[in-house]
Amino acid sequence: MDSFFTTKDPLDKIIQETFADKKILKTEHILTGWTNIVIEVTTDTGNYFFRFPRNPFWSKMIVKDANFCNFIDGKTSYYTPQMKLYYDKNGRPFSVHKKIEGYTLGDRIYHLSHTAITGAAYDVAKFIKELGKIDPKTAPKEVQYPLSDFLKELDDRHYAHHLNEDHKYIKKTEQNHFVHGDLNLGNILLDENDKVIGVIDFCFAGTGNPNMDVSRVVSRPVPEEFKQAFLNEFNDQTEISKMKDIWHDIDAGYADHIKTNFPEITLPSSME
Repeated sequence: MDSFFTTKDPLDKIIQETFADKKILKTEHILTGWTNIVIEVTTDTGNYFFRFPRNPFWSKMIVKDANFCNFIDGKTSYYTPQMKLYYDKNGRPFSVHKKIEGYTLGDRIYHLSHTAITGAAYDVAKFIKELGKIDPKTAPKEVQYPLSDFLKELDDRHYAHHLNEDHKYIKKTEQNHFVHGDLNLGNILLDENDKVIGVIDFCFAGTGNPNMDVSRVVSRPVPEEFKQAFLNEFNDQTEISKMKDIWHDIDAGYADHIKTNFPEITLPSSME
């Protein structure tokens, strides 16, 4: 029996059964979801995101995602999704969380004022530092998952083993701090006043070197003003630069995998 979902599954029926106590007004597939089939569901009590894993690897990781989000709730200054984990009649895991209203930093970053862009840089740096101060020993074992192990398994399963040298460096520099693992601008949320309010998508999260998060933020194009204000919050620029190159390699593997296996998914313009 498969542990994952495909678009041929009766996802609308699963959503209706999960939300039997709500009035469903609209459903919309989010075409940028590659680890999961992502569906935004509008109900009479608000908007929610359903995430259905696309393969066995992501089925395992969505369990970690839910546990991690719920563990760090209230432990940083920023909103994180409150995830509910469900299993369908075949034992396949999927998650549901209420939408955090706002805009992604990726959508807004080239439209921000000087004050907003430097404020966003400071807030993203603050999130990384606060996350790194949470003691991993206090966390459930499901979230004590080294980022190096996650990226190695991701490479072995999806990327044709092209990150071998990168893994050696990640492992050599690894630390026992919590990291988001995929802190790109699309996972950082702003409110209507362009203030950072939340962080989403913790599938990659675990323990590792906080500079992996720092480098991820600037691994795709960002305004120079943001980049300088953000990097000024950190010391080891040589390590950050090396890790930024690693993220370029990871993105290249990701893009190749998606183009080959999921052509219907919309890739970020910087990765096409």
